[in-house]
Amino acid sequence: MENKLKKYPALICARGGSKGVPGKNIRKLAGIPLIGHAILKAMEVENISEVFVSTDSDEIAEVARKYGAIVPFRRPEYLAEDDSPEWKVWQHAVRYLQDNYGKPFFGMVVIPATAPLRSAEDIRRCVETFEENDCDCVITVTEAHRSPYFNMVLTTEDGYSHLVIEREEHVFRRQDVPVVYDMTTVAYVVHPEFVLSAENIFSGKVKHVVIPVERALDIDTELDFKIAEFLLKSVGEK
Repeated sequence: MENKLKKYPALICARGGSKGVPGKNIRKLAGIPLIGHAILKAMEVENISEVFVSTDSDEIAEVARKYGAIVPFRRPEYLAEDDSPEWKVWQHAVRYLQDNYGKPFFGMVVIPATAPLRSAEDIRRCVETFEENDCDCVITVTEAHRSPYFNMVLTTEDGYSHLVIEREEHVFRRQDVPVVYDMTTVAYVVHPEFVLSAENIFSGKVKHVVIPVERALDIDTELDFKIAEFLLKSVGEK
């Protein structure tokens, strides 16, 4: 018998008060609002049933609905401050879905609005990794350009710089130290009960999917927007 495709709700968290880039989540990139890129990519993934948006902004909600997302509630103000932990926003959304979704779900896909260069295949790989492994959460990463064992330093109280992680034997080559990764905001897949019971992602069993660096750009500054525009233009010209 053919296995039935498991369906997941997708969550996009998009707050209205971005200070680094005002109006970031609805700012257009290649003619599409940033949140629109996330919604459209999510809808390409066969495992995703509906796309939900958690926001405190009426303007973001209007744009999200235009691109086909569901905005079933207004995010509470205490979860929309500069210092509001996104983990708490995930918990709020999971509780809402458990109470109102109308169908059981054993996993939720979280798709941040700030990584518009992701592919649908990146999201599919996260879902596959989640289903094929005993884990609570799947994260996305890229290969790190710096290593805390080799060329990342911190300044201690004495005012001198030291390696973040020092080893007894001196290291001269990156190849001689453990491989490390940078976390990205391409996608996450999580067990709902894990989100509700844990304090953070790394409280549980975590697997990762490696994403090419050119698809993992996280937009947080004006420079990031310019880089994203350049990369999208380069892809379009090929």
